[in-house]
Amino acid sequence: MTHELLMPDEMAEVDRLAIGAGPLAGIELMRRAGAAVAAAILERFPDAAAAHVLCGPGNNGGDGYVVARLLAEAGMEVRVWSMAAPKPGTDAAGAAGECPVVPQPLGEFRAGAGEVVIDALFGAGLSKPIAGVAADAIAEIERSGAAVVAVDLPSGISGASGKMLGIAPRADLTVTFFRLKPGHLLYPGRDYCGETVVADIGIRDEILEKVLPSTFENLPALWMHALPFPDVDTHKYKRGHACVFSGGPSATGAARLAAMAAARVGAGAVTVLSPAAAMLVNASHLTAIMLAKVRDRDDLNAFIERRKPNAFVLGPGFGVGERTRELALAILENGDCGGLVLDADGITSFKDAPASLFITAGSGHAPPLVLTPHEGEFARLFPGLAKDGALSKLDRARRAAERSHAVVVYKGPDTVIAAPDGRAAINANGTPFLATAGSGDALAGITAGLLAQGMPAFEAACAAVWMHAEAGSRFGAGLIAEDLPGLLPRVLAEVYGAAS
Repeated sequence: MTHELLMPDEMAEVDRLAIGAGPLAGIELMRRAGAAVAAAILERFPDAAAAHVLCGPGNNGGDGYVVARLLAEAGMEVRVWSMAAPKPGTDAAGAAGECPVVPQPLGEFRAGAGEVVIDALFGAGLSKPIAGVAADAIAEIERSGAAVVAVDLPSGISGASGKMLGIAPRADLTVTFFRLKPGHLLYPGRDYCGETVVADIGIRDEILEKVLPSTFENLPALWMHALPFPDVDTHKYKRGHACVFSGGPSATGAARLAAMAAARVGAGAVTVLSPAAAMLVNASHLTAIMLAKVRDRDDLNAFIERRKPNAFVLGPGFGVGERTRELALAILENGDCGGLVLDADGITSFKDAPASLFITAGSGHAPPLVLTPHEGEFARLFPGLAKDGALSKLDRARRAAERSHAVVVYKGPDTVIAAPDGRAAINANGTPFLATAGSGDALAGITAGLLAQGMPAFEAACAAVWMHAEAGSRFGAGLIAEDLPGLLPRVLAEVYGAAS
């Protein structure tokens, strides 16, 4: 399965390069795109009483004219509603000239239940809110009760951000071409697309080598090459040692949950680093997980010198304050490990002192830093970015990663994972059942477990998010966070099996 996502301008460049390389001219790509949409309609809505094709003046409308022609040739009753005639000499004008259905003014459009509406008004490149006759037509689509098929994206949904620009119809089916755009996966766009099909229209994959996209759907193909698998001669410390800081006596569960997740994802050794007052509580609940007393920075430095751990989790249930900041900075200043996952209280502790974290993480000798904020935590650490309504979630995550010198896992139903070098991935296999206490602690542990095994930070974060979501999706209703570590072995087995 392909995992590259194309911004609207990148897709335009792909089209330009594909046409320039031949043998397909622009009109032929348009015919193939329209044919893919028509085939999907005939497969899913063969009994529709009528097909209404709404055509804009650009290439999206050109695709619509091809759809109308093919549906009419297949025997459907077809009506075309035109917003404006395509510019003479364009591919869209050529497609309109080939369509035998006489267009009617878009302002007169009406449809009803049992019919299908094909939205070919605007594509993924729309950059301003829809208004006027087009907005009225979309309101009519919603009123009509007809099935809706969107060409490329529902009109009014930004291909770059997934944001709604004024108004948009909810599609039952969206057919796009060559690759998905971020707007297909980011909310609310994802919710408006319905079932999404990516059609092959003859553009060769090699063309991506010239475009070099940096945005991806978070699929195993993105990070499989870096996923660790133990060698025959391995031992537990060769598989990596992950450490999780525990809170006080009444707040130890989150750390143990993260520790178990790190162990289940393959870390050969896992230690809970506990304050003295919580040692007995933790000891009574741990078996395969080791336990060590760490009170302060000196204890931590001594532990690192003695045991040389590979990755840390700091934050779940730990508490907010100066001690949290000191321990985080000590790990980053020490430099000799595979990474620090800063979650929950670890993030909030830097609310009033983010520069100290960002400067230390960007010092050049610090180990990788992974931040895993939900919406509220993101706003505490990056208030300016969170308040900027002009930015998409993808934009905010990228800017936060660049600013913090960290891999940022911006959690939510459309989790975005962004790296300081500009790469970003959007996750799409989640489930609302993961919205349960402790779920984020498990994710932090999975991430640290993969870091401990030597996986690079961006790939480790992407893999952790996907595995975490896959485990939750498979369990479904009734899921609690304690279930997640035990679900990982089956997910891992299938991932490893697919790679072999």
